[in-house]
Amino acid sequence: SSLNQPEDAVALAARIISEVSRPYEIEGQRVVIGASVGIAIAPHDGNEADQLLRNADLALYRSKSEGRGRYRFFEAEMNAIMQARHSLENDLRRALSENQFEVFYQPFIEVKSGETSGFEALLRWRHPVRGLVPPDAFIALAEELGLISAIGDFVLMRACTEATHWPPHVKLALNLSPSQIANSDIHASVMKALRSSGLTPSRLELEITETVLLQDNVKTMEILGKFQEIGIKIAMDDFGTGYSSLSYLCKFPFNKVKIDKSFISHLDHDGPNSAIVYGILKLCASLDVETTAEGVETEQQLALLTAAGCTTVQGFLFSRAKPASEALSLIKPWLGEQALEADAVA
Repeated sequence: SSLNQPEDAVALAARIISEVSRPYEIEGQRVVIGASVGIAIAPHDGNEADQLLRNADLALYRSKSEGRGRYRFFEAEMNAIMQARHSLENDLRRALSENQFEVFYQPFIEVKSGETSGFEALLRWRHPVRGLVPPDAFIALAEELGLISAIGDFVLMRACTEATHWPPHVKLALNLSPSQIANSDIHASVMKALRSSGLTPSRLELEITETVLLQDNVKTMEILGKFQEIGIKIAMDDFGTGYSSLSYLCKFPFNKVKIDKSFISHLDHDGPNSAIVYGILKLCASLDVETTAEGVETEQQLALLTAAGCTTVQGFLFSRAKPASEALSLIKPWLGEQALEADAVA
């Protein structure tokens, strides 16, 4: 049918979404699919068919990014956004070969001794124009482009090598993404990094989120078990943010649980978050599982976590992530009289 007004396009888009989204039965199975629609209208969005199709596709991309069952009209800003994305894609492809990635380190502190017990390795991209780019600005794109395994291997090798310059009691914690775990070569990649660097397996801690366990439970458990057999510790990251965290804690013998910072940030106030944190700490203590509280920013949060028996703490109260050249200076007493004396001297 002809579309004379934007309202006509809206009506047609809504009808398409409604029809496509109806449940279908295929071989006895109920199947539900979704639809997204992008709209470009001449002459406002272009006069040539190629231009209209390209602009409708940009609107479709935006619509899909916002969730299923939506429609979006083309807007001029979408061109700029897509051009910026293409530019970022090209830059990201060059970043590895041009050695633009760096590994920063954030210390985690053992509450009992008050000293640095390890560092979490965090990827940073030192872009020649944009400056220091945090991972949440490019990791999803790296996954889309199929670059995450190569980037993950770089972080593994670089972090394991740099960790050999630390005292032997200081551990290295590394995040493994769902894509890395799904990669059949992940075990070989970790073993290669350990052999090449000479890092003792017992000093390595691999962090995974619940999302990893949702993919292929049996295969994932098998891979994680192999790591534990040689002394590598396995930690569940962002604990408490998923739907099945507790069940996975029972199914797999995690060495550590990292409590998500979204719970810690409200720990100063009485409420459900405090109850959840205390419950997690009590449960982990009964299972003999170590705990790390992420995102500790205040003395009060630290005091509450210490009283509740948290094993280690991490956050801006102690230090932001720092480049490798500054990591050694962060291996020191942080808590108690020793730390106070050191701060007074400094």
